[in-house]
Amino acid sequence: MTITDMPRTTSDNTTRATGTSATSLGSTRAPRPNKAATDYIQLTETVRSMGLFKRELSWYHWRMARLGLLLASTIALFVMIGPSWWNLITAALFSFFCAQAAFLGHDAAHRQIYESGAANGLASRILANLAVGLSYGWWLNKHGRHHANPNKVGKDNDIAPGALVFTPEDAATRTGIGAWAARHQRQLFFPILLLLGLDLHRESILRVANPKETVPHRAQEALFLAIRLVALPTAVVLFLGPTIGFTWMGVQLGLFGLYFGLVFAPNHLGMPIVPKDAGIDFLSRQVLMSRNIKGGWTINALMGGLNYQVEHHLFPTMSSRSLRRVQPLVQQFCKDKGIKYTATTLPEAFSSILDFLDGVGHGKVEMFSCPITGAMRTR
Repeated sequence: MTITDMPRTTSDNTTRATGTSATSLGSTRAPRPNKAATDYIQLTETVRSMGLFKRELSWYHWRMARLGLLLASTIALFVMIGPSWWNLITAALFSFFCAQAAFLGHDAAHRQIYESGAANGLASRILANLAVGLSYGWWLNKHGRHHANPNKVGKDNDIAPGALVFTPEDAATRTGIGAWAARHQRQLFFPILLLLGLDLHRESILRVANPKETVPHRAQEALFLAIRLVALPTAVVLFLGPTIGFTWMGVQLGLFGLYFGLVFAPNHLGMPIVPKDAGIDFLSRQVLMSRNIKGGWTINALMGGLNYQVEHHLFPTMSSRSLRRVQPLVQQFCKDKGIKYTATTLPEAFSSILDFLDGVGHGKVEMFSCPITGAMRTR
């Protein structure tokens, strides 16, 4: 499943919520959706009647213009400062630009910007591959799986074991330095984020370069990645000299990874994790595994709208501008239905994340025992 498979219309919502197609084999009548599916469809129709699924094209174009202005200003400042250690300021600015471009590319990948899938795809490749150095095809596949099964073991690659582990079972398989790292995840979490940008570039290159992987528009993706990950660093090093140039690239990569990780980690990390065979209805699954971040317009701008993660998971094609508007409705709906809705401040979120990682690393987290998710199981 990819992002483009997520609910977009009433019929799509019915299909996703019930887990069935409009008609079954050997049947001429569509199966009746269960109560949870009906609730989700009713919520979707209420949101639609409020006009919150409308495109926000002028607003997105304004965001693109601001992003272009930021890039132009950063380049101008970079050239003006020249081969000086003061140019590390522009490394920080470029990191901010890359993260903001990634947020905008994320929205395009969810078909939030244009009606045309092709237009959204092209925008995503320009923003992700050319501006940030991430493969749109790789991201689409990975992120689509995450949206379908957030925090489900064996389904959501975002909680697959890697530099960090997210279940005591995975922690128990580590030996040597890996076991030590698992026990010290709390202390290593932020330093690991400094390497996230490098890892994202590596994953993108491997995906596009692997002929066994299906990558639509492979040639275009490869060209954009080559410009961003080869031509740009080469130009930086030649202009600044090897010492300052490589330092500039290291600072930019580290700050980008840190910023990117700080935005995405609070969305789901530290929220309930469920086993591969858990059956939970679509609405409950998306709400229970997601966390919103409170903080007003500043947090909204810094996180690119991803602070409304609950609403984004329920309505992935909705403009990120509309998520703030739909939030009170969703929160009240969850309260009425008895579904736990999580919204915390950023410090509270990271406190929970660090406690969770520490508990996993020391085998003190009892997985799959959450009474809330247990009550929502449909099988």
